Amino acid sequence: MSNEVNKINWDLVHEMSDKFGYIVPNIRFGKENVVPWGTNFAPGIDVTPKWNINDKVMINTTVTGGFFSKKINPKQPITPEEIYTSLRETCLAGAPMVHVHVRDEQGYNGLDLDLYHKVLDPLKAEFPDVVVDGCVVAYQEGYWDRMVEVLKEGIFDTTPINTTANYASDRLFTPYPQQIIEKCALVQEYGVHPQLAIFTDGDIDNAYRYLIAPGLIEKPYTWCLVPGLPGCSPTSSPDIMIESVMHMVHRIREISDQHIMVCAGGRGSSYLVTLALIMGLDIRVGMEDTIWKYPHKDDLIDTNVECFNNFKTVANILGRDVYTAKELRKELKIKEK
Repeated sequence: MSNEVNKINWDLVHEMSDKFGYIVPNIRFGKENVVPWGTNFAPGIDVTPKWNINDKVMINTTVTGGFFSKKINPKQPITPEEIYTSLRETCLAGAPMVHVHVRDEQGYNGLDLDLYHKVLDPLKAEFPDVVVDGCVVAYQEGYWDRMVEVLKEGIFDTTPINTTANYASDRLFTPYPQQIIEKCALVQEYGVHPQLAIFTDGDIDNAYRYLIAPGLIEKPYTWCLVPGLPGCSPTSSPDIMIESVMHMVHRIREISDQHIMVCAGGRGSSYLVTLALIMGLDIRVGMEDTIWKYPHKDDLIDTNVECFNNFKTVANILGRDVYTAKELRKELKIKEK
């Protein structure tokens, strides 16, 4: 044997073998040999019930964001033409929701209404049902008024409400409580569905204290979890990733059982949203939240439509179908345009 020095009590082993022999007990208790859903002793009792997982999944595709430049990923859409092309490819593939940012001539994220129209008007003309998720953050002088102008224009169906205070990489990102409250009120006033954007577990408490408990935000709640980026909940290994996501999801489910969407952020990227699909959650994929295809390799994302198609396939393998745009509007109670 491979281990000649061992502590097995061979005398007892041989004694028991002599007493009981070498036939493995295999006795049938009842008519059925195998009862996969229960037992012959209590017919009709299902001890293996179906999991409580939504057959449908919301996939939000975010095509550029404000983080990454072409220096970091040469394939990153930056110009209005590149952003529109990427959005259109994704919609042609069946994406029910797209998350939209526009970049100025220097490549920075902005709130230029003309650029939004340039990107979104032809998109909406071709895909009138697609749910448009637009990110509006008043981080410069005059941007609050621009944000109000964008909301009044009615070009977005949904938008994130950031309830965080953190160092997003090397940038302090801290909406004040009164800004969180006023923005949430404005968004709903103009018929835009608010998403609760969560970077760390403390943000969940902020959302509850400032928006949910006072009754300011209307159901259905949509939570958007953004772990994995610097300053967000860590996803530095598979077990840490699972721990971070599970902790946030459990905390949210104490508050509500509405939609929870997990973003493919940072190195966790594809593994994060695969975990979310297994858990029955919704997902956000694309080139805003990560540049990497996989957490253990340096392969860069080529296109947003590739991200959407890959995770539509994963969802289908897991027995889940992607909402159509019309179905998603009905689910989130967003009016048809």
